[in-house]
Amino acid sequence: MPRDDMTAGDATATDAAVRNGTRPAPPTDEVLVACQDAALTFGRGQHAVVAVHGATLRVRAGDRLAIVGSSGSGKTSLLHLLAGLEQPTSGTVAWPALAGPRDTGLVFQSDSLIPALDVVENTALPLVLAGVPEADARDAATAALALVDAAHLAERLPEEISGGQAQRVAAARVLAQAPRLILADEPTGRLDHTTGGRVLDALLTAADRTRAALVVTTHDPAVAGRLATRLTMRDGRLLTAEGAEGTEGAEGAENTAAAAATQETATQETEETS
Repeated sequence: MPRDDMTAGDATATDAAVRNGTRPAPPTDEVLVACQDAALTFGRGQHAVVAVHGATLRVRAGDRLAIVGSSGSGKTSLLHLLAGLEQPTSGTVAWPALAGPRDTGLVFQSDSLIPALDVVENTALPLVLAGVPEADARDAATAALALVDAAHLAERLPEEISGGQAQRVAAARVLAQAPRLILADEPTGRLDHTTGGRVLDALLTAADRTRAALVVTTHDPAVAGRLATRLTMRDGRLLTAEGAEGTEGAEGAENTAAAAATQETATQETEETS
């Protein structure tokens, strides 16, 4: 996991800088997370299931990356490795430019809201747990809810909102933290086209505002098409354009125009065979 050496005062100052738009632009070559031959296996022996085969990937400040693949291709497992929720079975995952866990926000496929807390309390909770004063946390939560058109839900309990609304709140909870790395696992999968578009708008807007990197897993070509770079997961393998395993992030081909075109070819192949 990233180092957790940010104090409550540091967190408050960072949040204020983000809200005021004063966070300095990061160096374009700053690596936020780096996977090197990272593999993830569940179980042992004949029952072992390899979820990720030796993925190599670098996510840099400001990246807009879609990881495309069918259900069961390993997208979520790779995202959990990037977030530090899973430890690689082999290989390494490192966060060289991140100060602590608050610098990474993960939007899960499920909303995972706490039933006893209302919407604004759910949204503010990670900030409160990180030591941000409650009033500041609620302000940040309210602003994030507005980004996803959910401000009117602030005082409702999770049982009083729909599944789609809960997914928007889950996205707002991450946006309120103003992380430097936003990881979103099928954030539009449970939403209709219009609402899903608004959530993706909010993620992109927040990433632009806070100068964060955004990584989205999706099986939807329309979602992938709104991000600058597309990579493909197939049978647990992160593929380059030619079908070879692994990629080298901003140092490699995926950050060039030629690679973007060839990654589209790989994406189309995945869609045709899914």
